Amino acid sequence: MLRIIDARTGEPVDAAPARRGLTRVEVHAPGSDTTNLRVLLVADLLVRALEIGGTPVWALLTGGEHQAELRAQATALGVRPFEDSPDVSAGLGETQAVHVAVEGGAATDGVRIDVAPAHPEDPGAREGIDPGVLRLALLARHHSAPARLETAAFDEARGTLARWRGAVADWARRPSRPVPDEVRGRLRDAWEDDLDVPRVLDVLHGVETDPELPDGARFETYAYADRLLGLDLTRDLGSPS
Repeated sequence: MLRIIDARTGEPVDAAPARRGLTRVEVHAPGSDTTNLRVLLVADLLVRALEIGGTPVWALLTGGEHQAELRAQATALGVRPFEDSPDVSAGLGETQAVHVAVEGGAATDGVRIDVAPAHPEDPGAREGIDPGVLRLALLARHHSAPARLETAAFDEARGTLARWRGAVADWARRPSRPVPDEVRGRLRDAWEDDLDVPRVLDVLHGVETDPELPDGARFETYAYADRLLGLDLTRDLGSPS
């Protein structure tokens, strides 16, 4: 069961208290800077995690005058579309509403995830960064901690993403093997604990180097985790070795 820390109380709550009940995820992102993009990315992770667990989601974006720019940047980052937020007073019979907002932003009703700021070393440098690299650099820090996007962070994300995509393409040539139950459990335990994506990444680093795992199991593990991460890790399948 996915549990998140409610920023209003500091206490953990179930993100979907009713099994199979509709959960509304509403993003509050009034700008288009890196911090607002990070808010939308965290909401994308929340939606993905809920859907993996079988929970239907109604995903909405409440933005300001920069909404079109933010949506374009989010699409490049692999964030799936969010509907424009209508008057939701009538609702669609959702059993839970989760708000995702900038830390210290305007108050909201209901369960809330606060997202700490993202600080690019050079605000203009983001324009030249591969979207997958930027996504991984943002995922490398828990959403409750500020993300300092410095050159070293981008270099590390670029190297990791290239290595993992190449490895996944290579592992795909081996006989398929199921995701080991113990590994699947560690992945789920991580992302169901307040969307602890850095811990998910740590599990993948371990899978990458575990000499006991067959390559087919590594492939299936990475493909499974990428349902949450959205890093397009299978992008290079079929490319020449």
